[in-house]
Amino acid sequence: MKPLSKRTLLRYAALAPAVLALAIAGCGKKEAPPAPAPAPAPAPVAAPAPVEALKIGFVYVGPVGDAGWTFAHDNGRKAIEAEFGDKVKTSFVESVPEGPDAERVIRDLASQGNTLIFATSFGYMEPMAKVAAQFPDIRFEHATGYKTSANLRTYDSRTYEGAYLAGIVAGAMTKSNTLGVVASIPIPEVIRNINSFTLGAQSVNPKVKTKVVWINKWFDPPKEAEGAQSLLNQGADVLMQNTDSAAVLQTAEKAGKFAFGWDSDMSHFGPKAHLGSAVINWGPYYQKATRDVLEKNWETGSAWWGVKEGAIDLVGVPDSVPEAARKRVAEVRDGLKAGTFSIWKGPVIGQDGKEVLAKDAVGDDKFLHDIKWYVKGVEGKIPAGN
Repeated sequence: MKPLSKRTLLRYAALAPAVLALAIAGCGKKEAPPAPAPAPAPAPVAAPAPVEALKIGFVYVGPVGDAGWTFAHDNGRKAIEAEFGDKVKTSFVESVPEGPDAERVIRDLASQGNTLIFATSFGYMEPMAKVAAQFPDIRFEHATGYKTSANLRTYDSRTYEGAYLAGIVAGAMTKSNTLGVVASIPIPEVIRNINSFTLGAQSVNPKVKTKVVWINKWFDPPKEAEGAQSLLNQGADVLMQNTDSAAVLQTAEKAGKFAFGWDSDMSHFGPKAHLGSAVINWGPYYQKATRDVLEKNWETGSAWWGVKEGAIDLVGVPDSVPEAARKRVAEVRDGLKAGTFSIWKGPVIGQDGKEVLAKDAVGDDKFLHDIKWYVKGVEGKIPAGN
């Protein structure tokens, strides 16, 4: 082995301190702390379950375009949609005959998930009562009927108030003192309207008499027109109706006579003949019934709304009607709103000359629902069996 030279030894000696310093530095170095673990992602928040819309079904006795009764109910259905938006989903079946077909349609609506169902004609009463007993968790509403149960209630408009207001105008406008009414089905509701129309006319013109033609249909424009023409031929010069189309008003327009719209504003069907329309507004009640179900406040019972609740009014009375009559209409309307005026306040005399309501006595709702007779001044007979 070759001995290291003195120069080499001196070189190693010079390097030794640097090597030692590096060694010491290496021994004193600390490890860097590990990077913190990432924070866990927040758990996803579940979206609230969508609230299922309340399904509401309507059964109509006529077509929605009848311009009268069914048209007014359909406006009420639209008022529900406008008020509650996507909280509700409505549907309807139109032109449903009263009887077995009605029972089938009502049951179908119940089976399709509708939990609030409106049936809009008197003849639907028995079918709806039967179906309601089979679907206790569904709420049923019947227009113009009188049968109720735990899940079936009734509602109606005091159409006789609109008829009385129309009568005031008719009594002031007639020249022949003969009024005419085209009537549908001889039930107390319709008879009450004929009588109230006559009482309103007699309140401003005691000479008035009223003739009636029954067509036994709610909606049959040809028959309605035929009935109107028959009344005109008998000397009537102002016509009212308790049917659902504008045919009576149109017939009066052609003959140069006067008439009223019924249930809806029919003025555009006979602008020269039109003396006003007794308009039903179902919207307020339909909105209330829907709110009752949505808020779980629905209870059975009966509602009969009139001028006071905004459910009926005479609209579109033209300036050609004498100012005194228009003023009287306004006074009676205000009295009905305030509860200070009663249409059926005695003395009231029946067609047979007997007193049916004593002086100052006021007919209550039971009395009004039981009217199956004519007042003095109405001519003819009510069809048998009613």
